Amino acid sequence: MGSPSLLDKVYHAILMRMMKSGQAPHFTEVAGELNIPVEAARKAFHDLESAGIPGIWLFPDTDYISSFAPFSNLPTQYRITVDGEQKWFGQ
Repeated sequence: MGSPSLLDKVYHAILMRMMKSGQAPHFTEVAGELNIPVEAARKAFHDLESAGIPGIWLFPDTDYISSFAPFSNLPTQYRITVDGEQKWFGQ
């Protein structure tokens, strides 16, 4: 098995942040976490969206994650509660 690609690492970083905090990271945060250039992280966000992976959407004309399956970064009527804690929204 080969090493994870940059897109794999960015995908994992976003998903872990969504699971931990209930909010999607900004690309500058992912750049710092992965020790990559900020522009590489910003481009990776757009590359993930255009890769055809279902459920990944950036807010139109921005670099901000609006949804990252199964989570929504924007409040929805689908509240997710785990162990009595509600900090997530579903798509």
